[in-house]
Parts: sequence; structure tokens; C-alpha cells
Amino acid sequence: MFYDDLERELNKTNHTEIDIVKPKDKTEVNRMITEYVKKHLIVKVDGKPLNLSFVGYEIQEDGAWSYFEVKGVSKPKQVTVHDDLLYTAHPEQINMIHTTVNGQRKSTKLDNPDADATFSF
Repeated sequence: MFYDDLERELNKTNHTEIDIVKPKDKTEVNRMITEYVKKHLIVKVDGKPLNLSFVGYEIQEDGAWSYFEVKGVSKPKQVTVHDDLLYTAHPEQINMIHTTVNGQRKSTKLDNPDADATFSF
């Protein structure tokens, strides 16, 4: 995500003013990013929701890369993704989804308001 878009959305959602590039309280920014992403990105494997664990984030040029992990998933047959990140902020938002299982990569593009994708392996 573009870091300025994410920052605006976090400020709006949390009724606060934060700086994610040079945060005064990185723990608080981590909490806000975690809550926002978990609300707007839902991943299911074979119909079961996964618990995304926040690893961290970094700023690269104008992007904010947020890292989450899930442990204990083996040989999924179907991956379902609900992704409406930044949809309220940008009616024209486009989100790209890449899913790799056992070396097989599948991708799709979601144009707001479409937020759901399913991949079969």
C-alpha cells in the first residue's frame, strides 16, 4: 500500500494523528496496522479462517509493506481471500492478490467493490 494512503486511513479510523514513517510510538502504530489489516484482509484455507500474526512493517520508497504470517497450514486445496484494504478511501482502489501453494502461483486483481477471490490447487 502507499504509506500515505495507509496513514490517512489509520488516522481516520483511529481518530488520531500518527506518522508511520517516523512514529513516536511504534508499538501503537503496529497495533493500528494489525487491527486495520485483520479487519480488511481475511484469508481462509479449505473454508477455515486463518489467524494472521503480525510480524512487522517497513517503508520502502512510497510503499508500506506489512508482514503477516500463518503457521501450521499444509497442502491447501482452496484458498479464499477477502481483501477490501483502502476501499473506503479510494472508490477506484485495485488490489492484487498472489497466492503460492507448493510452488504453484496464482494471481488475480480485485477492483473495488469486488473484494473476494478463490484459488483452487
